[in-house]
Amino acid sequence: MKPTSKRRVESLCLGLIGAALLWAAIARPARGGQGVGSADVDGGELLLPAGADGRYVPAPVLDTDVAIWVTGVVARARVTQRFRNPGDDWVEAVYVFPLPDAAAVDHLRMLVGPRVIEGQIRERGRARRLYDAAKAAGKKASLLEQERPNVFTASVANIGPGETVEIVLEYQEVVRWEDGEFRLRFPLAITPRYIPDGPPAGTPDVFEAEPVSPVTPACYADAPVAPVTLAVEIDAGFALSSLYSPSHRIQTSRVSDTVYEVWLDSDAVAADRDFVLDWAPQRGQTPQAALFTEEKGGDTYALLMVIPPDPGDAGEARLPRETVFVIDTSGSMAGASLEQAKLALTIALDDLATGDRFNVIEFNSVTRQLFPESVGADPASIEQARHFIDSLDANGGTEMADALAAALEGDPPRGFVRQVIFVTDGAVGNESALFAYIGEHLGASRLFPVGIGSAPNSYFMRKAAQFGRGTFTFIGSPLQVSERMDALFRKLESPVLTDLEVGWDDPAAEAWPAKIPDLYAGQPLVVTARLTGPVDRIRVRGDRGSGPWEKVLRLRSPAGPRDIDPPERSAVAKLWARRKIDALMDGGIEGADREAVRQAVVELGLAHHLVTRYTSLVAVDVTPTAPQGTVPSTMSVPVNRPAGSAIGILPTTATSAPLYLCVAILLFGVALLARPRGSAVSPGEAR
Repeated sequence: MKPTSKRRVESLCLGLIGAALLWAAIARPARGGQGVGSADVDGGELLLPAGADGRYVPAPVLDTDVAIWVTGVVARARVTQRFRNPGDDWVEAVYVFPLPDAAAVDHLRMLVGPRVIEGQIRERGRARRLYDAAKAAGKKASLLEQERPNVFTASVANIGPGETVEIVLEYQEVVRWEDGEFRLRFPLAITPRYIPDGPPAGTPDVFEAEPVSPVTPACYADAPVAPVTLAVEIDAGFALSSLYSPSHRIQTSRVSDTVYEVWLDSDAVAADRDFVLDWAPQRGQTPQAALFTEEKGGDTYALLMVIPPDPGDAGEARLPRETVFVIDTSGSMAGASLEQAKLALTIALDDLATGDRFNVIEFNSVTRQLFPESVGADPASIEQARHFIDSLDANGGTEMADALAAALEGDPPRGFVRQVIFVTDGAVGNESALFAYIGEHLGASRLFPVGIGSAPNSYFMRKAAQFGRGTFTFIGSPLQVSERMDALFRKLESPVLTDLEVGWDDPAAEAWPAKIPDLYAGQPLVVTARLTGPVDRIRVRGDRGSGPWEKVLRLRSPAGPRDIDPPERSAVAKLWARRKIDALMDGGIEGADREAVRQAVVELGLAHHLVTRYTSLVAVDVTPTAPQGTVPSTMSVPVNRPAGSAIGILPTTATSAPLYLCVAILLFGVALLARPRGSAVSPGEAR
């Protein structure tokens, strides 16, 4: 090899090596503690850097046990997190983790040896001050904060060398009913979120993007970490025809005619994908209505679920549709997620009928339309769309606003119903601004998000569907694509019930949601209410297209007993409060006074002992355990990458400073390579 060529190769190699080293150094935050040297690293330990001296410390170890009890349509969950410090220093462990976005988190308990410390709900700022004071005093403390409705941070202070601290949290939620099945989803992984530089153009003034706290784990590990055990008990109230998990291998046992137990097939699994459990009643036992009540503080709290009628005999003609397919091709979709998304759209093209119009839009850092405007669904156009979808690759950021603007722009053609099918993993951090944009620009369109991948952002899917007056769908594996897309298009044929209203026979009744959306095939009406007076019946009315529809439920029959007994383990009051909090936060997105919203949410959180954006759970041990003057090292608990994703050390949806620095070093190496022959760097130039 010629000397000049050799120098060029060396320059390029040095640039690449320097970029890799700098990327790794910046992407892993420095930690305190004595640690070990690189020569002491063994293969069985996960180590984190401990400062600029080249030392490392063992990362905090986390084990998680999940137990869920389902009674009727209400799920109660207990999540036990055991934080163990394998190192020689005192540490503070910080763990970012997901929970269901509609969960009412109401309980925290810290166990340290034989001591049990119950968590108390406090205004968020006060809870943080109590926690920081306890940490500084050498006391063990834990803090549970909501970063988003589906992302939480658990902080545990002053875990001693070799010590384990156990944190137990509990929550409640309503199990989702869809297409003849109940579906329980417990999130186990977080896809990194992309946050654009500013709000979408034309968005009204809304709450700031979200709290400043982290929404993405600070450290992803390639090897399995944070193992999870999980078990579910289902008291459905009826025999089941099916019980299965599309996400994990499970074992099941039938305890009685209506009670079933489910547990993971292995002792523990990596927390790299959401756990999903589906079950369906035997034929002829599909619940048409369910009513649960709870007495608290002199008031009656009610949870109502009504299954709409079968649209099969509605006798309505199918309206011509303008279907806009939007597909997310940002970096977080790389791998299995994009392949599922492309398959979903390919199947969706088959549902187009003669007379329909359609378009395809892809977005990452930029937005690109297949056609300048929607075209007729003729064979040539559909074939062109297939080639377009097949050619898509994943890269860049998740600039979702431009894609929404392209999809919602203008009005649909006269006589057409515009339905926007939005396929994404929802890996965005500016949800509030996007919801505001959808609400402001929806017009006559309807938005139907389709969540793709092993850990989609369920909060974005649910709320985007709410503001878009549509429904949302999850697709977790290629085996589900055909079934779930077929079910979605059955819904899109026509709404089953419109102009819905619920009469509670109580003028003072406070029900949420206050504005009930249209119902589609396979989608139930779920309403919670606080009733201040005696109520004997509930009346649900709606328009079925071919005529009015009505359902009456009586809380007490002439003989005296309730139609449906309240389930054990349910706290309907908390579910009502959680839904009211959700509505208040929506008001903030839509322009309500921020301080009024904050005060109302704090009052509800404190009254019902719930974690919210403005209230947190804090538990403090009264006895200092760390030696006086100890400053614990703050360490992030490593988590697994979502299964099937292409996420590396840094989120692939965002371009950040470390990446720019790495690129700069790489370009420097390339510049050296490109120097003219005979102009190699001399020792004098290098000084």
